[in-house]
Amino acid sequence: WVLTNRKPEHRKGRVQLIDATQWYKPLRKNLGKKNCELSEEDIRRIVDTFLTFEETEQSKIFPNAAFGYWKVTVERPLRLKGIDPEREYGAKEIKALRETAERADDAPPVIKKIHKPGTAPDPLRGLFEKTIRGKQRVVEYEPDTERRDSEQIPFLECPACSEPGYLPTPEDTRTAIEAFLRREVLPYAPDAWYDPASVKVGYEINFNRYFYKPKALRTLEEIRADLLAVEKEAEGLLEEIIGGSLGTKGLEKLIWGSGK
Repeated sequence: WVLTNRKPEHRKGRVQLIDATQWYKPLRKNLGKKNCELSEEDIRRIVDTFLTFEETEQSKIFPNAAFGYWKVTVERPLRLKGIDPEREYGAKEIKALRETAERADDAPPVIKKIHKPGTAPDPLRGLFEKTIRGKQRVVEYEPDTERRDSEQIPFLECPACSEPGYLPTPEDTRTAIEAFLRREVLPYAPDAWYDPASVKVGYEINFNRYFYKPKALRTLEEIRADLLAVEKEAEGLLEEIIGGSLGTKGLEKLIWGSGK
């Protein structure tokens, strides 16, 4: 790792990853688990790649935001059979219901709070519009801890974050998270929401994501040739086993006897 807070202008807001896994010299004799080392040539190659600061097969350059993400807790409502779907339940009542009532996907969600008239609905943040005793009200549902999930949303969901050095603003964060949830979560869980207070920021550098090269799959012709070879070998072994243990006359007797 080369870390500094005094980057030249062309490196600011960017991270360079170098794959030097194939640049090494094997040792003549292992030193414990160590079986290779960097030669002077390998070191020079790494340094030159770093100083050149260009995109190659072994050198990748990314904006800082490419490694950042928001970890968001996604909630689903607690759905229980036999409850009043238009009533607000207190904490003690909900605790008792969790122990006695039966969960079901088609059961009504448990309301933990009915807001005063005039509260604006915001379903993605857990404020749902619902008809209560013939009137439109905004309610909050009790989350089901067994259905709680989390999403890791990349900073690059924010278009401006692709600019080197740009850090997402609170508005960028809200817009990116909600756009992601609408696209990736709500089509499969339309009653889901997230708690903005649960949002955490993280960074991860996964070299395999950028440098891993999967092995080419074998062609159908190669697989077919191998299968035919194995089949032919198996037939030869069978003939050898039967012929060797019974002899020609014994084999004929076995064949004729099995046909009766």
